[in-house]
Amino acid sequence: FVVAVSQATGALHHLWEEQHFVASLAAYAMVFFAILQAWTNFPWFASAYDTDDWLYRLTTFVQMAGALTIAAGAQRAMLEGDWRAIVVGYVIMRIAMASQWARAAITDREYRGTCLRYMAGIVVVQFLWVLWSVSAGPVWLFPVLAAADLSVSPFAERHRVTAFHHDHIAERYGLFTIIVLGESILATANSIIGGLSHTQARDGLIVVAACSLVIVAAMWWIYFDRHQRDQTMSLRRSFFWGYCHYFIFASAAAFSAGVEVAVAMMVGDSHLPHAVAGLTLTIPLAVFLLATWLVLDAVHRDPIQAVA
Repeated sequence: FVVAVSQATGALHHLWEEQHFVASLAAYAMVFFAILQAWTNFPWFASAYDTDDWLYRLTTFVQMAGALTIAAGAQRAMLEGDWRAIVVGYVIMRIAMASQWARAAITDREYRGTCLRYMAGIVVVQFLWVLWSVSAGPVWLFPVLAAADLSVSPFAERHRVTAFHHDHIAERYGLFTIIVLGESILATANSIIGGLSHTQARDGLIVVAACSLVIVAAMWWIYFDRHQRDQTMSLRRSFFWGYCHYFIFASAAAFSAGVEVAVAMMVGDSHLPHAVAGLTLTIPLAVFLLATWLVLDAVHRDPIQAVA
């Protein structure tokens, strides 16, 4: 997943440099959905049914192969509109996940109905994804299929809510946050490395690196300022908290592309107007702050405090 996020943000930076802003954001949103949705079901399942035996580990390796396939196809999907590798990797991951739910259904009679709903829902939606890819379906069908994919979990959990460990789920989401923030740290490191080889732009690159590091540290501090285990105490709140993390993760990763744009500006490799280049940093940061406030902070305050 680290590789997949890196490939997606790299393609986003490339498209921004070519000033394809609307198309790039749409493609990035689609690729990041595939990355995150493939990941999301895994930690929730693992919290309830991680037996850590040979078959579970083998299935996990299959899912890793799917994640690497998504990573391999991320740039091709965003730059060329070729979604075949993304769909193949996504289907590999999701079918492996369906097999995990089938195994859980065999051994856990109490939650068998929920497990079978997960298995059936995942398989049906993957069949639709394959049809969309093979038939070169229109792009507007993507959000329709994405909505169908997102509806599998509410559909299954309505039968009987699976047991999971609240601290474990919060930790998994926190670790993914560290992964996407790490992309910005990598971009900051690149600016420092570039400063060593570009004598004329050295001072500017050092300033970019210092400011980026401060901003990423602030993003990390804000996200981890509150304990999040209480966010998953109810089913409705769990889905709101989990699905809204899409905007937190996607914006945090997109910020790294903005850092790359700033570095390119400093070394003279970017032809973007200065104000536009600035927006590639400030808009992802604004989305991150808004999503983090909405998910983690707004519910803890009265309306006046929340608006302030």
